[in-house]
Amino acid sequence: MRRNAPPSPDMPMATDYADCAVHRSERRIEQLIDRLPPKLRPLIRWLRRPSSRLVRIPDGMLLICGGFLSILPLFGLWMFPLGFMLLAEDIPPFQRGRDRLLAWIERRLLRSQGDESR
Repeated sequence: MRRNAPPSPDMPMATDYADCAVHRSERRIEQLIDRLPPKLRPLIRWLRRPSSRLVRIPDGMLLICGGFLSILPLFGLWMFPLGFMLLAEDIPPFQRGRDRLLAWIERRLLRSQGDESR
């Protein structure tokens, strides 16, 4: 068998699996954005653009820091996941956690919607 043999058309390449995972993650994020109030959707989509990185990283860090101040009225624990979601756009180790969280949310939503239809 040759070492540099071309891949079989039946066997997907490793990049195909990665592309599939990225597509699935993007689909989940877009579905969650579509559930947001209409006025927030453009802001969230703008924050996700690559050109918004200089805004996204400090905002994510500020939200996480604000989560530590959850005893104050304006701040709360809701700031932690939002900050991590923003940072996950730019920090690869956070992307895996974000993808797992989105998969969990999707499973819970599908399960709760299935219960409502009965």
